[in-house]
Amino acid sequence: MIKPTPNPPEADSTSPYESLDSNKLHEAAERALDHYLCPGHKDLPLRKPSTMFVVAPQMDNETLLAHACESLASASVMTSDIAAYVDPPQRHTILAIQQIIMLAELAVNRVLDNVEITAQN
Repeated sequence: MIKPTPNPPEADSTSPYESLDSNKLHEAAERALDHYLCPGHKDLPLRKPSTMFVVAPQMDNETLLAHACESLASASVMTSDIAAYVDPPQRHTILAIQQIIMLAELAVNRVLDNVEITAQN
């Protein structure tokens, strides 16, 4: 049996750096590999968070935790109310969300129990 191609096939003698487009492609490939294989390789610019909604810096931890607890309790009641009006497949999802909210509320309540109340000046 005779093969129509040489064994091994002849390789092109062109370099990937001969044209501007191939150079750009090579640089893009290097950046992509660095991104996935070496995360943190380059220092990323610091992200400046939005200041649209800001918690007042003078708020104490107990007040913040109490507010978080009340918010979680409200979210739990809302999900429970919504679950009463939907069909079973969606009801199960909503009740699962409510359970996660209740677990978070329990954790915040425990932190509130453990927090020492400091004297206000």
